[in-house]
Amino acid sequence: RRVHGIQKIQMMRRLFTRTVKPFVRMIGIDYSKREFGKRPPLMKLGITTPTVYRNMSPAELYELAVDPSTNWTNDPLGRPAQISSTGCLVAYSSDRTGRSPKERRIVLDDKTRTTVNWGDINIPMNPENYRVNWARTIDYLNMLKRLYVVDGFAGWDPKWRKKVRIITELPYHALFMRNMLVVPKPEEMREFDSGFDLTILNAGMFRGDPLNKGVTQKTSVAINFTDNTMCILGTLYAGEMKKGLFGVMNYLMPLQGQLSMHASANEGDDGDVSLFFGLSGTGKTTLSADPRRKLIGDDEHVWTDDGVFNIEGGCYAKCCFLSRDKEPQIYDALKFGAVLENIKFFDNNERVVNYDDISITENTRASYPLSFIPGAKMPAVGDHPKNIIFLTCDAYGVLPPVSRLTPEQTMYQFISGYTAKVAGTEVGIKEPVPSFSACFGEAFIPLHPYKYAKLLAEKIKKHNTRVWFVNTGWSGAAYPKGKRMSLKITRAIIDAIHNGSLDKVQFKNFDVFNMQIPTECAGVEPEVLDPMNTWESKDEFKKTIRKLAMGYTKNFQRYAKDTGEEVIKAGPKIQILPFTQLTEI
Repeated sequence: RRVHGIQKIQMMRRLFTRTVKPFVRMIGIDYSKREFGKRPPLMKLGITTPTVYRNMSPAELYELAVDPSTNWTNDPLGRPAQISSTGCLVAYSSDRTGRSPKERRIVLDDKTRTTVNWGDINIPMNPENYRVNWARTIDYLNMLKRLYVVDGFAGWDPKWRKKVRIITELPYHALFMRNMLVVPKPEEMREFDSGFDLTILNAGMFRGDPLNKGVTQKTSVAINFTDNTMCILGTLYAGEMKKGLFGVMNYLMPLQGQLSMHASANEGDDGDVSLFFGLSGTGKTTLSADPRRKLIGDDEHVWTDDGVFNIEGGCYAKCCFLSRDKEPQIYDALKFGAVLENIKFFDNNERVVNYDDISITENTRASYPLSFIPGAKMPAVGDHPKNIIFLTCDAYGVLPPVSRLTPEQTMYQFISGYTAKVAGTEVGIKEPVPSFSACFGEAFIPLHPYKYAKLLAEKIKKHNTRVWFVNTGWSGAAYPKGKRMSLKITRAIIDAIHNGSLDKVQFKNFDVFNMQIPTECAGVEPEVLDPMNTWESKDEFKKTIRKLAMGYTKNFQRYAKDTGEEVIKAGPKIQILPFTQLTEI
């Protein structure tokens, strides 16, 4: 009976070798990358899922993503992954089409108790409750037939990069993170044998437990800096992995004396590097994608003792109303290997993407490797920045198109992170509302903003970096009466910054904010450079600029306690008015 059993097993092995393996090779899947059974690397985490696809190529992930037997969806409309007419993998993130910042938690323990800036952004979770989340995630992943693993680096600089492992249930998520991480060379894979600096478990199809303290909805995104782990429940939005990783880098890098930044970067022919900081709608992506300069990266960077490096291996761009005329580099990058999220087609047969259709969400997104951008800097590292450009979209119409900042003003504006929301951007907004996000990315910074601002000021002084404050918003009056600053004017200003001509003209003081504004700039009418000249009513201008200055001052009160006096003094100076005029403001 025993001999018969052994013969039966041998026969099944021969049958598998002759039928299944050739079929797998025929459809393009590298059999050697499939890990069957209880693999030791995942067993350490308690994961016993029988089939694991590790570090698959884009072609293999495409096949798995569109195969109904390997990719099921909980999308309310049952939308499967598809392939667009240009070769993109099109996927849908169900009801979560953006990040869930209110559901983000950081484990509060001895390591983070005094380092994390706790509050409405960085919300604490007890270690015990995190373990419940972690166990829930592991239990769910063990119920699945297959998992996808992606190993990669966060960062292009070998000296500072971090080793990251992603474990997810969807091939679309695996391709997304393969794009967003730096893909290791074959000889670099040995570095991962010693372990990982961060492990992310993504169980987005499984709901979080609201009975677990710290979990308030089905979505839960929790980070443990002591264990170097992160787990995601209840959301399929791929951006949670990208920004979760960015949050980890924003914790680790400053504690090592290196400045992590929510900024884009490009490089000129002479090796001069520029950084662009700015919130959504300020033009950060558009202005940094300059065909005359090499793109280092579009979103996340670190300024080290050696220079600047991109954290990411790819780009994650908005594609709402995308066109080749407006953004040709991004438009042409959307080809085989790219991922499109939550878009719609003109026709389901031809599958030509309709970028103007935002019926699913305005936050339609595209993920693609950095190498898809013509002339991108590879590897994505650069020298110390020659220029830093803070971008704001001032809907009040009172800030100058460009001004030069002192190191103290740089820290003040950096901590403030100002732009403005206008009517239509959110429900209930009928007039401009100031919006402040510390370090131009408050949702992703675990430490106190002053920590990042101090590092920035130190590096600016050390490397003699010029800092410019550029307004891409309104001029002549507040929104909607005023006019949006033309892209032609803004590009002329950026060109003058890059070629050094703007640094050679005369400057004058701009009252209230006390910034230095140029009296001339090539390609820009002189009267436009001083915003007061563009307003018909000077009294209305003075009233409006005071209103914005008061918004700045009120916002900065949140950080004043832990910020140096010289930085506080670098803020706007508000003239005391009679009570009757103050009530009008």
